[in-house]
Amino acid sequence: MNIQLGDHFTYKKLLRFTLPSVIMMIFTSIYGVVDGFFVSNFAGKTPFAAVNFIMPFIMLLSAVGFMFGTGGSAIVAKLMGQGEHQKANQIFSMLVYISVSCGIVIGLFGFLFMDKIAALLGAEGEMLQMSTLYGRIVIAALPAFMLQLEFQSFFITAEKPQLGLWVTVAAGVTNMVLDGLFVAVFRWGLVGAAAATAISQLVGGLIPIIYFCLPNTSLLRLGKAPFDGKHLLKTCTNGSSELMSNISMSLIGMLYNIQLLKYAGENGIAAYGVLMYVNFVFLSAFIGYSIGSAPVVSYHYGARNTGELKSLLRKSMVIICGFSLCMLLLSLVLAQPLSRIFVGYDSELYALTVRGFLIFSFSFLFAGFAIFGSGFFTALNNGLVSAVISFLRTLVFQTAAILIFPLIWDTDGIWMSVVAAEFMAAVLTLVFIRALRKKYQY
Repeated sequence: MNIQLGDHFTYKKLLRFTLPSVIMMIFTSIYGVVDGFFVSNFAGKTPFAAVNFIMPFIMLLSAVGFMFGTGGSAIVAKLMGQGEHQKANQIFSMLVYISVSCGIVIGLFGFLFMDKIAALLGAEGEMLQMSTLYGRIVIAALPAFMLQLEFQSFFITAEKPQLGLWVTVAAGVTNMVLDGLFVAVFRWGLVGAAAATAISQLVGGLIPIIYFCLPNTSLLRLGKAPFDGKHLLKTCTNGSSELMSNISMSLIGMLYNIQLLKYAGENGIAAYGVLMYVNFVFLSAFIGYSIGSAPVVSYHYGARNTGELKSLLRKSMVIICGFSLCMLLLSLVLAQPLSRIFVGYDSELYALTVRGFLIFSFSFLFAGFAIFGSGFFTALNNGLVSAVISFLRTLVFQTAAILIFPLIWDTDGIWMSVVAAEFMAAVLTLVFIRALRKKYQY
């Protein structure tokens, strides 16, 4: 049975509709995890640290794709709820074309300055060379990767979340197979891992372009798109929270690497890499749910169905609570097995990673509330509140904690800083939701 944006959503229907986007985001996050597994086990500790060192900068450059996707899909879904389907298609097409142009320009910048950025962040010697090499190969596919991130939202708005899932699965499987072939079989090391990631991103970005260019059964199709500065600006402001969130996460990742180099050396960066892989996968479930539910919220907001808005918020908070508890328990159980898989060849690094896991895991109790809250206000076309939540969560709270906590608890303070920041962001989110309930009648 096809689920439409205008339907009444029970728990079962809401989970069915958002599940494809959750799996989409998990598969997207697996890119780096697969690279890390093969590089760590077949190339060694230094290349593994190099991948984790430069990845935050690459994700920072790709953040524009999230902005166009989340900000644009909220506008497109709202226009559909108001019955303006032709206008919705024009805005969709315009944003895709602009994204391609931005991807080319940003990718060129990243390629040219990759070595300087890596050096500025503290990489030296062999790690500087490896970070630059990996980054320049992956950045060549940046326009396609930005499109892949953008289409994750637009597939849902087009009422084709399952198709979006299959595209992401195709890209993820491509990455896994090529990683195994290039790194484990051909022994191309870091170059092979980077090439596998770049090719998989091309798959994820180009297939949707072909689909939306051809006649299809979705609500959206690429076509002529007159420039609309008003809606472009609205997209950017509305999606600024997701842009800020991704930029901030990348900046924080760089700051973590700087602090870990200071307090734990190369082992600290490698241990942090393992924790970030689990963090990417777990948080991608929250992000996927937020992306999947946002067009539904936008549609009912545009149609002024306040009763359905209340129901969606209440059900979503219950679902987030359930996800949070499951993730905490799962991360505690998997701390030793996952650490052994990635860094079991080095006893000191293994011990550091397991200890970090046991502290870091408690951040999953709180992270989902701020992620969903930011996406919820984006869906309501309130980019300011959404941006405030994202900015404070990912930049202010974490920056303060990562600078202060290690002074008191040394390396343990670095892991504890994430827990403290996510807790403060969750409290802030609940305050905003309560304060604005009368304005939006949810």
